[in-house]
Amino acid sequence: MAESDRSIFRDTAFFVALLATAMALGGALAHAYALPNKIVMARDAYFTAQAIYLGWNRLAIVLAVQLLGILWVLYLHRRQGRVARPTLVALASLIAAQVVFWVWTFPANRATESWTVQPETWEALRAQWEYSHLAGAGFQLLAMCALILAVLRRRDRA
Repeated sequence: MAESDRSIFRDTAFFVALLATAMALGGALAHAYALPNKIVMARDAYFTAQAIYLGWNRLAIVLAVQLLGILWVLYLHRRQGRVARPTLVALASLIAAQVVFWVWTFPANRATESWTVQPETWEALRAQWEYSHLAGAGFQLLAMCALILAVLRRRDRA
């Protein structure tokens, strides 16, 4: 008889991973949904709009919980490939989202001092910032889909 994939630890690990991923995806999608309107804004309007993101660095706490939750799921299901494989995809997607952030988004934040300074290259930085957030949202969506698939692939779900 196959080992059950259900236990309080495994269920809790999935709950934490899914909830944190949903919270991270919410923030990522907020950026993605705003892109069409923000990418065409004039300089002053854009810099005014960017002020709403002050303090969003606190999302790092959610991302840390997301990482720990995914790693916990992966550890608990390391011998169940049908669950571990999509969980690895979720982990790789989270890592890819972070690579995009640190390679493209963060340098734009730094160059504009978190959008409080308006350099001459602001339009290129805006495009870099907006499209990197769109890519990050795509990776977070992939992470969520992979975790949902992992939950659905568990044995003895009832």
